[in-house]
Amino acid sequence: MTELILAAASKEPTNAVKGRSGFKAALWIGGLLTIISIVIFWAEISKGTKFDDKSAVPEVTAPQTVPVAKAGRETLTKDVALYGEFRPYQEILVHAKVSGYVKSIGVDIGDHVQAGEPLAKLEVPELNDDLNRASAVLAKSQEEVKRVEADYRDAHLSYQRLLEVARAHPTMVAQQELDASKDKDAEMEGMLGSARESVHESQAELGRIQTMVDYATISAPFSGIITKRFADIGSLIQAGTASDTQAMPLVELAEDSLLRLDFPVPESAVPEIHVGVPVEVTVDALHETFPGKISRYSGKVDVSTRKMETEVEVPNVDGRLTPGMYANVRLVLEQSKNALTVPLQAVTLGQKPTVVVLNGNHRLEKRDVTLGLQTPDKVEIRSGLVDNELVLVGNRAGIQFGQKAAGKLIQIPTFD
Repeated sequence: MTELILAAASKEPTNAVKGRSGFKAALWIGGLLTIISIVIFWAEISKGTKFDDKSAVPEVTAPQTVPVAKAGRETLTKDVALYGEFRPYQEILVHAKVSGYVKSIGVDIGDHVQAGEPLAKLEVPELNDDLNRASAVLAKSQEEVKRVEADYRDAHLSYQRLLEVARAHPTMVAQQELDASKDKDAEMEGMLGSARESVHESQAELGRIQTMVDYATISAPFSGIITKRFADIGSLIQAGTASDTQAMPLVELAEDSLLRLDFPVPESAVPEIHVGVPVEVTVDALHETFPGKISRYSGKVDVSTRKMETEVEVPNVDGRLTPGMYANVRLVLEQSKNALTVPLQAVTLGQKPTVVVLNGNHRLEKRDVTLGLQTPDKVEIRSGLVDNELVLVGNRAGIQFGQKAAGKLIQIPTFD
């Protein structure tokens, strides 16, 4: 159509219009062409568009899909992860009580010994001489007792006879003779007591020396494992007395059937520490986890580390654990059983905690809630929610309370 009009307009009229009439014709043709162009433009825009009754109805907006989680029951536990180290229940350096040369040593590193089992024997010639001398003194004092006992019996018998005669015949025995016999009896009785006291002293000295001789045999004070050996046959061992702190020990002995697991508890958790509080021990080297209980704690926070030393006794009868191993300790501080919980990301914390619930009408509803025990990923809801209600998780930006929404259950990662 446009081409026909343009062609018609381009033709010269038979009778050319000159002057003003020609100018008006040109304006009329230009206006007509502009109107035709506008009609064609709108026709191109509206191609494929059907202007019927249905197209006039506005399209309905679909409900917004929001991430939700379901409130459910579970046992909620608040704990803290700590680092500990195993050490022997008892560990000592075994010293000699007397000085001497090592005559024999029957243990070495890694040997298990029982309480009372001999570890080494020392050669102490001086003690043997002292023992022989003390034995001789004891024998001599015992013989002296026998002699004095005989003399005492004679003196006592003589006095008794004189006393009986004097009572029967007062004039037959002089009083001076009777007094002398009595004094002799008392004297011999005193000598007998003194001789017996010498025997007791000799026995005590012999016992002391015998004890020192027994100390030459060094025995294990408790059952355990030899972790170090310091002496060999022929080594000179000094007596391990308090005045001689540089005395060389023979061996180092550690009790390994029962271990202490030491771990420092941070100041924030100290109020929760009590004897019997359960812990979970994981030994990475053995890929093993087992339960335990706090056995004791220092009761004092170290001012430099702000931590308190705590111990768990760990039986090790089968020897699966080795002193010096590290362990991870999970300390249970608080626990709430059958608690109604939601993800921590579903709660707006503050003085008045709230959650957004997708209610039964599929609308978003703001709720005030009361919180209980809180962990790194879950929080206990004590009021404001019931089981299986859906709560919004994550950012609330763009959410309008009361609007319709569709929930999409999501899985929240947990912190192990």
